[in-house]
Amino acid sequence: MRNCDIKFVNKEITPFGGLSLFFKMLEKCHFEEHVMQSGVPLQGSNRGYKPIQLILGLFAGVWCGASCFGHLDVVRYDAALCDLLGWERGADHRAYQRYLNKFSQAVNQRVFGNLFRWFFSELKFDNYTLDFDSTVMVREGSQEGAAKGYNPKRPGRLSHHPLLAFVSDVRMIANYWLRPGNTSASTNYLSFLEDTLSKLEGKRVGLVRMDSGFFA
Repeated sequence: MRNCDIKFVNKEITPFGGLSLFFKMLEKCHFEEHVMQSGVPLQGSNRGYKPIQLILGLFAGVWCGASCFGHLDVVRYDAALCDLLGWERGADHRAYQRYLNKFSQAVNQRVFGNLFRWFFSELKFDNYTLDFDSTVMVREGSQEGAAKGYNPKRPGRLSHHPLLAFVSDVRMIANYWLRPGNTSASTNYLSFLEDTLSKLEGKRVGLVRMDSGFFA
């Protein structure tokens, strides 16, 4: 077995250094510029974290394996990762919660509508095939919007019943609406279709596919 030198150093290290490649990609896409032009809520205090730091911090947390707000502290306590991203310090997970509470339904429509339009405008492809579907997401405990409805895997349990739209040609999601579990597949479908087409502004949709649930 090879002899290895084991010693202490005064340099910060991180197991998440590979995230630099993801952030380089976002930088080349001018992601920060487009996010700030999309109408995201601004902070009311100069002491608050900049919106772009919280948004990128959320990305970093998810890429590091975070599955709830408390897990986002993995970014905060990783000094090397914060330095890599150019931050003096990382945000506490409660800062993310306070900021995301600023997103109302109207703000979501504005922000994500602008981001979807920017994203699809960058794809040099036209004549899309658009697929619509709904799915059941089982919920444990009491979560906002969860209700009893069609639930083949866990009958009687609370769930959400979101609507989804996919552009099959490029394997990308074109729209997503979260709905209570007691809605049918076709509930608000026409509004969802109009919203989806507005996000694909300037693109031709050559084929729309959906299952029989949308015609019930």
